[in-house]
Amino acid sequence: MNFVTNGVEYHIETAGVSGGQQLLLLHGFTGNLHTWDFLIPMLSEHVQLIMIDIVGHGKTSAPEEITPYRMESAAADLKAIVDHLAISKIHVLGYSMGGRLALNFAVLYPECIQSLILESASPGLEEEGARKKRMNQDHQLAHNIMANGIETFVNKWENIPLFASQKRLPAEKQAVIRKQRLDNHETGLANSLIGMGTGAQPSRWQSLETLSFPTLLLTGELDFKFCEVAARMSRLIENCDWKIINDVGHAIHSENEKMFGKIVYEFLAKQ
Repeated sequence: MNFVTNGVEYHIETAGVSGGQQLLLLHGFTGNLHTWDFLIPMLSEHVQLIMIDIVGHGKTSAPEEITPYRMESAAADLKAIVDHLAISKIHVLGYSMGGRLALNFAVLYPECIQSLILESASPGLEEEGARKKRMNQDHQLAHNIMANGIETFVNKWENIPLFASQKRLPAEKQAVIRKQRLDNHETGLANSLIGMGTGAQPSRWQSLETLSFPTLLLTGELDFKFCEVAARMSRLIENCDWKIINDVGHAIHSENEKMFGKIVYEFLAKQ
């Protein structure tokens, strides 16, 4: 299914039972909605999965202008999608960039949220200097993508320290992840970095104390930076649980699908 809002044509796929609870799934940077295919057999008998390609990714539009990539704009698009599907409240799960988008959606439209699951996600950067430094880095990375092409970028991206633990995955699994990355468009990825990057987004640290719905934070034991972020987040969010998954890094869902699915299922079953 495709749905157009604010000039962006979103690609959306659904799976599972209808008429009950719904789970909105938001993939990470360079991913697409097929990131979550493994959850379909685990969850589809109990919940309807609503998977979207975030703006600039997969089969969703990759606009030339930056505005549609801004967090506020992308969150407004999620609200329009949820309204279009006639859903009053929804569970939301987001990974990394998708987790930041999920958190922005929850902060801006808390009335839509039944529960929130954030995998390896951050509320952004508080200090102006840190934001400017990160924005400069993201702008340079975006320039490199446009100048050198998607394959050159992916060759470097999949080898950054954040994804080191993924090198232990079976070759066929690594190939699937690589294909997802290569299936994206230079413009979409570059503009995502500029408009939706960690430096570009507003800091949501001050908003965490306003969240009242059940929230689950997931981090990998080997992802030290995001474990530190989650530790602080868990102290600020009122109704919050935080789980550290052993012997995995940033992409928990890729490195231990079975455990990830079990945790998500058990969390949703309590809601």
